[in-house]
Amino acid sequence: MKWLTLSGRFAPSSPEGRAFDKTANSAGNAKASHFGGGGSALALTERVRMLKGESSMYQEVAGGICAPKGFAAAGVHCGIRANHNEKYDLALIKAEVRCAAAGVYTTNKVCGAPIKVDRAHLKDGYAQAILVNSGNANTCAANGVALAEECCALVGEALHIPAEDVLPASTGVIGQPMVIDPFARGIPAAAAKLAATAQGSTDAATAIMTTDTHKKEYAIQFELGGKTCTVGAIGKGSGMIAPNMATMLAFYTTDAAVSPILLEKALKTVVPGTYNQMSVDLDTSTNDTLIIMASGLAGNPEICEENADYDAFVAALTAIAEHMCAEHAGDGEGATHLITCEVTHAPDLKTARAVSRSVVCSNLFKAAVFGRDANWGRILCAIGYTPGDFSIDKVCVWLSSAAGEVYVCENAAYHPYSEDEAAKVLAEHDILVKVDMGTGDVSAKAWGCDLTYDYVKINGDYRT
Repeated sequence: MKWLTLSGRFAPSSPEGRAFDKTANSAGNAKASHFGGGGSALALTERVRMLKGESSMYQEVAGGICAPKGFAAAGVHCGIRANHNEKYDLALIKAEVRCAAAGVYTTNKVCGAPIKVDRAHLKDGYAQAILVNSGNANTCAANGVALAEECCALVGEALHIPAEDVLPASTGVIGQPMVIDPFARGIPAAAAKLAATAQGSTDAATAIMTTDTHKKEYAIQFELGGKTCTVGAIGKGSGMIAPNMATMLAFYTTDAAVSPILLEKALKTVVPGTYNQMSVDLDTSTNDTLIIMASGLAGNPEICEENADYDAFVAALTAIAEHMCAEHAGDGEGATHLITCEVTHAPDLKTARAVSRSVVCSNLFKAAVFGRDANWGRILCAIGYTPGDFSIDKVCVWLSSAAGEVYVCENAAYHPYSEDEAAKVLAEHDILVKVDMGTGDVSAKAWGCDLTYDYVKINGDYRT
């Protein structure tokens, strides 16, 4: 099996056909691009299909966070979301064994009370359960930390585990009062409902949603030390997502055996190139949380050093993180398009990441995508105001989707293209912006969405 990324393969080539190794149909007047010819972007469905192929080192499997060995999950309605009588608002994830665990959290100076509790509970690098509520962020509440600790104690009682092995998380409205009563009802109900099944994962993924239009869950299998290992994920987040550890909430499980130190290192290695490259609206949430638990039940030799198995584990985490980032960005509040920007031939990694972020964060370009307007000048403008010491003179830009590709900018200047073909490209949900900087050999990606009228409508009455 060979390595295949979720959103394209890059390989060295000539200046006339640099780096984007994939086959697809070209749009009417598209020129062979520096990415290997005119072609369609890999839509999310195609990325999933590619994962299933024999050439991939990953196999998509059902079950989400319950796909790895040793994990069960549940979702229930406990009454936190009083205006949604049937909507699940409490999720519980439980491991059969005490797990190596790690977390990455918001960089916002205002952070939710559960994050403070998580950091304390993860000092020893282990955990066995995760409790998540939607509808109330438990942020800026006078009793926030005490309430989160009380919730952990209730989970501990229900599951017969130490309260210190429980990691809480919350999402919803900031600054609202919070009481223990819904948790006192919901935690025993969730514990009784725990199931090591695909439905258990789905129920948990549903319970953590706020403005999401659909649940987000995923799982892949890969090999470590001759053993089949699995990593699964659920996530939520459609707004308050900025390129600064902005997933809102995501929870990963794996049955791979990884030491706590290496698990934390792997997670912090993956986040900068994935979740820190995702944006919906440039607002960094107070509650952004990414937690992973590793049961070790796959039976692979424990990863205790940075060896080939560690690299393979990081690659698998990267693959699932890229998929989840596309899910989050594509479901941005009010969004009608997923925008992926892939930068190649950048002079260094910092520049590559910064340029790709600038493109997906540009409100003007986001609005243009919504209007199906191939206003490539807004892309070049966003690249131009990106901090860093780099030349703009060799930048080339393509707009690509399942409908084809148009070459719009060559060496920082207009390249003739058909506006009709461009409109067809931008009519698809998944849009790929390909930027070749022509000055180095470093690549990076970022994920975003278009800016629509509905974004304002959703956030204009978010609390009601």
